Amino acid sequence: MSRVDKDAVMNDAHRPNADGPQLRTLLLTDLCDSTTLVERLGDGPAASLFREHDRLVLQLQQRWRGRLIDRSDGLLLLFERPIDGLGFALDYARGLRELGAPRKLTLQARAGLHVGEVLTWRNSDEAVQVGAKPVEVEGLAKPMAGRLMATARPGQILLSAIAEPLAHRAARELGERGQQLLWKSHGRWRFKGVPEPQEIYEVGEPGIAPLRAPPNGPKAWRDIPLWRRPAALAAEVALLAMIGTGVWFATRPQPAIAFNQRDWVVVGDLRNLTGQGVLDDSLEQAFRISLEQSRYVNVLSDLKARDTLDRMQRKVDTVLDRAVASEIALRDGARAVILPTVAEVGGRVRVSAEVIDPHTQTTVYAESADGVGAASALTSIDEVTSALRGKLGEALKSIDKDSEPLPKVATGNLDALRAYALGSKAYAHRQFDEALQYFQRAVQIDQKFALAHMGIMRVYVSNADTDKARPYLERAQELRDHLTPREALYLDAWAAEFGPQPSLHAPGKWKLLAGVYPDYFAGRYQYAWSEFLANRFDSALAATTAATAPQEPLRNVAFELAGRIHLSQERYAKALDSFKQAELSGHYPPNRRHASALAAMRRFDEANRILDSLTEQGRSVSGHLPDQFERIAVPLDQGQYAKAAEIAREAARASRGASILVRHPLRFTELVVRSVSGKDQPTSAEIELFADAVLADAGKPNSADHDDLALNALAAVRLAQRQGDRALAERLLPRVVKAVNSSGSSLSRKLLQVARAEQLRLAGKPDEAIRELRGLSDGSEPFQAHVALRDALLAAGRKDDAATETRWIAAHRGRAYADPAGGQVYLAMNVADASVAQRDTAKATVAVAAVKPGG
Repeated sequence: MSRVDKDAVMNDAHRPNADGPQLRTLLLTDLCDSTTLVERLGDGPAASLFREHDRLVLQLQQRWRGRLIDRSDGLLLLFERPIDGLGFALDYARGLRELGAPRKLTLQARAGLHVGEVLTWRNSDEAVQVGAKPVEVEGLAKPMAGRLMATARPGQILLSAIAEPLAHRAARELGERGQQLLWKSHGRWRFKGVPEPQEIYEVGEPGIAPLRAPPNGPKAWRDIPLWRRPAALAAEVALLAMIGTGVWFATRPQPAIAFNQRDWVVVGDLRNLTGQGVLDDSLEQAFRISLEQSRYVNVLSDLKARDTLDRMQRKVDTVLDRAVASEIALRDGARAVILPTVAEVGGRVRVSAEVIDPHTQTTVYAESADGVGAASALTSIDEVTSALRGKLGEALKSIDKDSEPLPKVATGNLDALRAYALGSKAYAHRQFDEALQYFQRAVQIDQKFALAHMGIMRVYVSNADTDKARPYLERAQELRDHLTPREALYLDAWAAEFGPQPSLHAPGKWKLLAGVYPDYFAGRYQYAWSEFLANRFDSALAATTAATAPQEPLRNVAFELAGRIHLSQERYAKALDSFKQAELSGHYPPNRRHASALAAMRRFDEANRILDSLTEQGRSVSGHLPDQFERIAVPLDQGQYAKAAEIAREAARASRGASILVRHPLRFTELVVRSVSGKDQPTSAEIELFADAVLADAGKPNSADHDDLALNALAAVRLAQRQGDRALAERLLPRVVKAVNSSGSSLSRKLLQVARAEQLRLAGKPDEAIRELRGLSDGSEPFQAHVALRDALLAAGRKDDAATETRWIAAHRGRAYADPAGGQVYLAMNVADASVAQRDTAKATVAVAAVKPGG
């Protein structure tokens, strides 16, 4: 490269970011009276204080993922999300108090938090060497954050109108502390150099935040309306005194309802007074779609309302009128009921809706809109729902931002909308064949109906038929602009699930959906599931717990996942309690998950009774294959190898026509049982044949099952190594590595590291194997990593360390049973290892007791 080229590259590196402005959260702080501190403490003690201060800033910066841009008496930091900036500011305020307390000082800082576009660029090395900052930040967002900071009182955290709702919505991520935060609006303010008035907010912890309006100053002052200024107040008081009594008699105060952000509403059944049957289901569905665009109002699903009806011992087709809907609202913690109506008035179609207080069943607000012809009802619904959202307290700006016209985000064809509504009801009741027919009919009527394409995709995904689901996902992606903002994020997450390396990209998409719409079940549950698959149990449990809210229509599914997470952590009592809650809310008897928890506790008789009852309910082996994993594992755990082998053979035979994520794991389970029993051990040819079949499926283009297939292929390598067949494992590994790379799954990468370590052990290099396996131990390592580590320690002659690993394996029976990897492909292997380890641990304990004096 020439000197000219090098100079061009260097100059380009220091220009503003070529990608243009980026949306970031800015936090500006100022340490109050810092100069006075130096004078009061002296240079030495002050330097010591500031060193502690710098350590605090560094610690908080790392905790909250901030980027420190500038520092002196104050700080300028960038964050990806407002909640991270707020978390830093809160911890910084608390940290300053703790720094000052031993010195009998009151340390406080002003803070301003804003969200906006900024430009960033890196200064040259030469400039940094002579004192320039490494990174520069500019943009209108920076002075705005500065104005907020300068306006704040000491110890006060001020937020802009953009930052406040984003931070407020995510405050639950701060845990119990977030629920105790105090939020306060200080009204509209004018800032010097900013043409439009800005609303500012304060947030803080009780006992720390001032929670007082900032003082007016030359650069910031309260925007007081003309009628509230002193010159006008005297005349106003006199005038009001004269007319107040008359106004009171002429009007009556409108009833109010204490509705807050993210409160729930129950939508009653649409009253159709037009006589046009096509409007029944179509307009009710349209009303829900329009209202569900709000991030302020949460709509109780029709499925959850019908479930509550069942608990009320009412028929599920009971009309949700004023009384019934109000009772549902009281039972499910909803704050209001909305009753929509469509009627013909004076030759026009009128859509109206009432907001009902469920406690009194009185109408609090009512809105209506008229149009010409049935098709006008969609536009009228948009007008009515927007007005209702405003009456319930949602900001006009938010309504405008989060609302799209129904014909755009659904369909303008009422017949297509009715077909979609009927399909949605069938899907909610798991009547997938019927739902598919309705969704397909909706697409035939309107080929640009994106929600209907997504409906077909969801049916095929629910049936584990990803190949058929893909075309409808791709068509929905083409029509993404025809979706509501929430459904667009939902689609993005599924696109990541179907795309390359889903384990790498999909969890972030689900997390984003859960963050923007924290009360939307799909986002929270799917993110929890991805964390569970990665063995990140604490974060999985936090997300799952949120999905068990009473308003969630599928909370039984969330309870069951919570039970599996608790089981993975050997919290057996909590696991059993979660499974019981799942059964209660889902109206089904104990299932195989419940049985696995009992088996992990060695309560085998109870576990077997549950598994036997599943067969007695008429489920043949071929009719309900997933149950067979536990039916095999429980006798295997008890050392009943012949029984386990018989069940495994029959399950493998029955699964030949099943989906690959059932067929492959059950075939592998049969091989594992034979290997563990020591009778009729699988040959190298059988293991290789299994691996070939899995890798052939993994190599198919556009496969949405890369993660699970990679884990199945790794299981084949693991079995070959356990049988001492290093040569077979060596032949399989290059092909398996390709599958793992296509997957991108963190669990696959860890199991690949286990396989490579095992190859080292089999090659007579146990110490190297131990180093490889020790590097995996962070709490999210796979169960088999501990089995491999124990074997490597034994090969290295480190019996005491191997005994420690044996005790770990014996103590983590819950994780052995709960492991979901690859469609439970490792379940039998894990359980067999845990069972043997427990027997070995018991023998070792007896032997130690026998050699003790008096033993």
